[in-house]
Amino acid sequence: MKHLLKSSSSVLLSACVAIAIPAVCLAADPAADRPAAPKSDWNVRDHLPLDEITVQSHRGAGKLAPENTVEAFLLAWKLGTVPEADLRTTKDDVIVAFHDANFKRLVKDAGPELKTKGIEDLDWADVQRLDVGSWMGPEFAGWRVPCLDQILDLLAGQPKRRLYLDIKNIDLARLADAVRSAGVESQVILASTDYELIRRWKEVAPAAGTLHWMGGTEEELAERFRRLRETKFAAVTQLQIHVRTQETEQGKVISPSEVFLLAAGRELREHGILFQSLPWGRSDAAVYWQLMDLGVASFATDYPDLTMEAIRQYYARKQ
Repeated sequence: MKHLLKSSSSVLLSACVAIAIPAVCLAADPAADRPAAPKSDWNVRDHLPLDEITVQSHRGAGKLAPENTVEAFLLAWKLGTVPEADLRTTKDDVIVAFHDANFKRLVKDAGPELKTKGIEDLDWADVQRLDVGSWMGPEFAGWRVPCLDQILDLLAGQPKRRLYLDIKNIDLARLADAVRSAGVESQVILASTDYELIRRWKEVAPAAGTLHWMGGTEEELAERFRRLRETKFAAVTQLQIHVRTQETEQGKVISPSEVFLLAAGRELREHGILFQSLPWGRSDAAVYWQLMDLGVASFATDYPDLTMEAIRQYYARKQ
C-alpha cells in the first residue's frame, strides 16, 4: 500500500516467550483492562477509511461457517472482510477449495477408507458430492466443495471483492492463468510463509498481491526480517506477524514485544507494505486496539464479526 505514511527508523529487537491463550469475549472498554502502553506515531485511522481496512477471514469466514465453501466466502464479503481459500488439485486435475490433507475432520460420517483419502485421490465428480457442512451442524448439511472456477466467478464483475489464496498442491503457472483468464488477477493475494514461493508467484502473476506470513520467537522473526531486508522486501505487498499472549502477574504480555512491532511497522511502511497481524487465540477488542495503537493496519482472524466490531469501535473513539 504505497499511500501509507513513510518514516525512517532502525529495527529494535528483543526476546519474548510466545504462549497462546484462549479466545475471550468482546470487551466494553478494553483500554481500561491494560496499563498504558507505547503507541506508534502512525495510526491506521488517520490513513485508511473504515471501509478500506483489510481483514482476512481465515478459511472463508473463520468460525462462522463451514470452511472453504461458497457460502463462507459470501459471508466474509458481506461482513466487509477478505476470505481465504485453501487450494488443492483433484485426481483429474481440477483445482478446488479444501484445507485438510484428508476427509476425516470435514466429511461427517465418512467411512474408514474415505477418511484416509484426500482431494488428490478423488475425481472432481466425486469431490463435488461430498457434504462438507454437516460436521459443523445440521443447518449446514449439503454444503459442497467449490472448484476454483466457481470461486473466481464470484470475483468477476465485483472489483471490491478480494480473495486470499493459500495453495497446498497447486501448479503456480496454472493458477496464474486461471486468475488472469477470469479477469481477477489484481483481486487475489497469494498467502504463504515460503518467501521463495511468493517471489515465484509474482513472476507469473505480477498484478496479484502477496501476503508473507510468519510466526515464531522474536529472534526468529528478527532473522526473517534481516533476510527480507537483503532483498528490499521484493515481491511482498503484505506481511503478517503472528502475535501470541502470555499471562503474567502484570497482566497480558504480547510476543513479539511492543518495541519489536513498532519497529517492524515503521520498516514495512517505508517499503509500502501492509502490516497485518494474527492475534493468535484471541478475539477480544483489547488486543485489536492494542495492535492498532502499535501501528498494525490489518488483521487475520477466525472471528471476523468480532474483529470488525472491534475495529468499528476503535474508529468511533477517534479523538
